[in-house]
Amino acid sequence: MAIDTSLAAELRGLDALDTPLERPAVAGRLWSQLWPKLAAIAIFVGMWQIVVWMGLKPRYVLPGPATAFGEFAHQLTQSSFWHATGVTVTRGIIGFLIASVIGLALGVAVARFGVLRAAIGSLITGLQTMPSIAWFPLAILLFQLSEAAILFVILIGAVPSIANGVISGVDYVPTTLVRAGRNIGARGLALYRHVILPAALPSIVSGLKQGWAFAWRSLLAGELIVAIANRPSLGAFLANSRELGEPSYMLALMIAILLIGVIVDSAFSAADVRMRRRRGVGGLTS
Repeated sequence: MAIDTSLAAELRGLDALDTPLERPAVAGRLWSQLWPKLAAIAIFVGMWQIVVWMGLKPRYVLPGPATAFGEFAHQLTQSSFWHATGVTVTRGIIGFLIASVIGLALGVAVARFGVLRAAIGSLITGLQTMPSIAWFPLAILLFQLSEAAILFVILIGAVPSIANGVISGVDYVPTTLVRAGRNIGARGLALYRHVILPAALPSIVSGLKQGWAFAWRSLLAGELIVAIANRPSLGAFLANSRELGEPSYMLALMIAILLIGVIVDSAFSAADVRMRRRRGVGGLTS
């Protein structure tokens, strides 16, 4: 009887291992993710204010945080600001979606075919290291001052990052998983579709996240250079604020650009965390 009791206790202990850990409350999870960002913002704003108090630059060159955030709040009430934001975000989304399609297809092709990897594998990495601004003379020469010039530079900036994410993910898929897929009859494209690409998904998501970062930087660089009539944008407003000597307006626009980047990064991070939890690889930060 004692043996049966100890065996039952041991089985209950093993069953407990399969029981998911109780997740903290939603408010607690949100706060745990929010407070580091708020602390970082507070430190940055504090350092900014200290620099202003030190008087290293006159106030008409470097306004304080209160002035910049006050101007940002004012811009939120202006229809022209929201119109420009819509133009910039729309360009970014369209460029990123096109870059994603091209980058994913290119990454799969290079990872799948050794000839392509030998031919353009290093070229993709080389393109990724080139500054986006270096492409604008060629873009303007090819497409003049047009939407196509901005889109061209977005694609040149984002496609290599996305393709490299796919290539890296495929390269690190365990060979045992590939063999298991072949043993159940998966070959060619079916092997990639059902085995390799799902296993490489974390790296693909990381490549997409990095691709968005390159696309966003390329877009804003393009809008600073390429001004299109009747198409106001955050980059064009930023250039105008510098030329007109309105530093508080310029800083307000930079705050808006930063917030958009943070929001998109948070969306990618949330998708990454959810994916890791589903795969049981939450990591040290989960």
